[in-house]
Amino acid sequence: MTELTHPLATVPQDQLVARAEADPHRPRFHFVSPAGWLNDPNGVSQWDGTYHLFYQYNPEGAFHHRILWGHATSTDLVNWTDQPVALEPSDGPDADGCWSGVVVNDAGTPTLVYSGRHGERELPCVAVGSPDLLSWTKAPENPVIPAPPAGVDITAYRDHCVWREGSVWRQLVGSGIRGRGGTAFLYESLDLRNWEYVGPLFIGDASAGNPAAADWQGTMWECVDLFRAGSGALGDQAQREQARRDQAPGGGSPGPDVVVFSAWDNGDTCHPLYWTGRYAGDSYTPWALHRLDYGGRYFYAPQSFADESGRRIMFGWLQEGRSDAAMVEAGWSGVMSMPRIATLDTEGELAFAPVPEVGSLRRDRVRIGPRSLGPREVLAGVSGNQLDLELDVELQPGSVFRLGLLGSGAGSGVANTGGEGTPAGPAEETVIEIGCDVGGGGFSQSYLLLDRTHSSLDPSVDAEEKSGPILLPGGKLRLRVLVDRSALEIFANGKPLTGRVYPTLGGEAVSLSAAGTVRLLQLDAWRMEGIFGGPRPLFP
Repeated sequence: MTELTHPLATVPQDQLVARAEADPHRPRFHFVSPAGWLNDPNGVSQWDGTYHLFYQYNPEGAFHHRILWGHATSTDLVNWTDQPVALEPSDGPDADGCWSGVVVNDAGTPTLVYSGRHGERELPCVAVGSPDLLSWTKAPENPVIPAPPAGVDITAYRDHCVWREGSVWRQLVGSGIRGRGGTAFLYESLDLRNWEYVGPLFIGDASAGNPAAADWQGTMWECVDLFRAGSGALGDQAQREQARRDQAPGGGSPGPDVVVFSAWDNGDTCHPLYWTGRYAGDSYTPWALHRLDYGGRYFYAPQSFADESGRRIMFGWLQEGRSDAAMVEAGWSGVMSMPRIATLDTEGELAFAPVPEVGSLRRDRVRIGPRSLGPREVLAGVSGNQLDLELDVELQPGSVFRLGLLGSGAGSGVANTGGEGTPAGPAEETVIEIGCDVGGGGFSQSYLLLDRTHSSLDPSVDAEEKSGPILLPGGKLRLRVLVDRSALEIFANGKPLTGRVYPTLGGEAVSLSAAGTVRLLQLDAWRMEGIFGGPRPLFP
């Protein structure tokens, strides 16, 4: 191995894996690259029974630089096998990086559509795969779209959603129109090589709302994804025929067509959002804008697919909340979310849960409850930094429920000191809070909050609160929490909140507390096994 030459590179490649493996903040049951840098999930798919996860990968170091496509396969969406790098830059339109894209089935031939980067430009490219998807040949026609639409002042242009409608392929390319807002440009083709520009699917409004708000649309839409909620792939002919039957007289009511995108602005990755609406002809009629994950940029660049059983499965990139220097020192950056299933809730919005296969990693169940909750109580028999927790809770109006994680032990520090006569809390603790307020229509319009104020004694890490509204019908809460060292995935009545934390003291305590009337109906806790047995080569 040679020494690294990038300005951020301070670690020889032969030490990256060792450093990454030694970092106590590195997750153990989420997918991470062997070392170096990981970002967007790409080409997520199931092919002949095997799940494929491609991802943006820099094996040179823990920084975004010359991006390749890493590749891993699985039969259960949980245990992953590293495969050879699928794409790497070469002379031509992807000389400076093989950026995000998708896998499609072209009459039995696996085909990648991705953004090749050359200089400051990203343009659509194609590569054709072997039957096992382990080797790829770039199309001589690359780039298959030579330039963005003429006469349009764009903010950026990259990332792809591709599907088939009958004999025609359709493609969305994420972009933005300067002075207006984010958009997705629609194209169509008969052969995935020659594309005709149709027009913008629709255009967002960057002037709507506050740029600091959690639902601001951004000036560019990255990683656009289009699918029909409650069904398989939007472009699959059988699904479209079913949709036509659904809309026929006497048929059922089809779910909304969902446009997922990640709001971007001048290099800043903001947050993932989605529209519900209706796709028809060459355009999309939006109905409502929603937040996809209350963790904002900690669940970014999501991509989804319909597996062979018809489930809509989504992956996202968990960005880091520590400095560039800390990432380089650690030898790794970026975590892939656990795969989550998207369904439609009673309000016509997306609801999420980890795939059931995640349960195969559970060990040593502990069950607690039922009982009423009050002041903070550290749970006996429940602790760790690799956990899967399921809770059923009932809250009365005006009540607040708190679940503490990764606590360093009560009274062991001064970071969370109470008032006079109040014992000091743990030196470090991450707190999930749910508050119950009564709303109209027989539902409770309440909130989910991730309090990272005392998550770490390291002042350089991000500790901003993350929150969003949830419904608590009848005051009932179903809470699922995955704790994997620095990675947290929270699901509260189907609403997700993803976050990162970096405790310094190695605390593993779990606590419960409540204000008002709160009853724990049941808590089940499991220790989670890791999915990798040890160091992995940078280039399998």
